[in-house]
Amino acid sequence: MTDHFLLLALFAFFVSLVFCVLLRDEPRAQVQLGLRMFGGFLAAGLVLGWLMYPLPL
Repeated sequence: MTDHFLLLALFAFFVSLVFCVLLRDEPRAQVQLGLRMFGGFLAAGLVLGWLMYPLPL
């Protein structure tokens, strides 16, 4: 069974991969931007999930 964190990580990886390839030309800049975006997506997903945890279903 897949968990939500794995799906979040896969989504963040592919979105950051596409954005870094489209927005930067040099490979070093692509890697730096991709890692920053990947980390930002993961952090934002975890923070938003933590903030929404106490909300009722």
